[in-house]
Amino acid sequence: MIGFLRGVIIDKQPPALLLDVQGVGYEVEAPMTTFYDLPAVGESVSLYTHLAVREDAHTLYGFSKAPDRALFRALIKVNGVGAKLALTILSGMPANDFAVCVQAGDTAALVKLPGVGKKTAERLVVEMRDKLSNWSGATAVAGMTKTQPDIANPVEEAVSALMALGYKAHEASRLVRAVDSRDRTTEDIIRAALQASVS
Repeated sequence: MIGFLRGVIIDKQPPALLLDVQGVGYEVEAPMTTFYDLPAVGESVSLYTHLAVREDAHTLYGFSKAPDRALFRALIKVNGVGAKLALTILSGMPANDFAVCVQAGDTAALVKLPGVGKKTAERLVVEMRDKLSNWSGATAVAGMTKTQPDIANPVEEAVSALMALGYKAHEASRLVRAVDSRDRTTEDIIRAALQASVS
């Protein structure tokens, strides 16, 4: 099991990034909450990881904070929630906010996340309430800072990222165009769009 990686970011196209770890390139999928914390391409980063092994693929997921990985692992154990939906949930809502929604039984907030219907929201509340009863966020991996990435078209990148997270093309475009994108990074645009979608 690969539990942790430290390396140089070669490329980042949400929700995927390419990490050079001593000459080996690791393809990693990550939620937007991790992308918000990533430094620029060419800089070093440390990520907690989860390796998902299936018959047809081995997929590595990366997280800037250990609690995000813990929540991801808890989510994929819920009936009907796969890795893609778990990433979408973590991208659309910070882990602490998700824990509060589950503890409060706030299914209305959960169904605003793409891919989460009423039944899935109810299942999340029922199956995760006990697991999240003592939830508290932990500190991020040391040495991680937010910087402005070099991106040619942040608006198009943001739309593509939302589509990769499960939004339909027209919905992703509508959410991104509804926020002020001037002088914003892709990650900032995505964050504002996701916040607007669940508010």
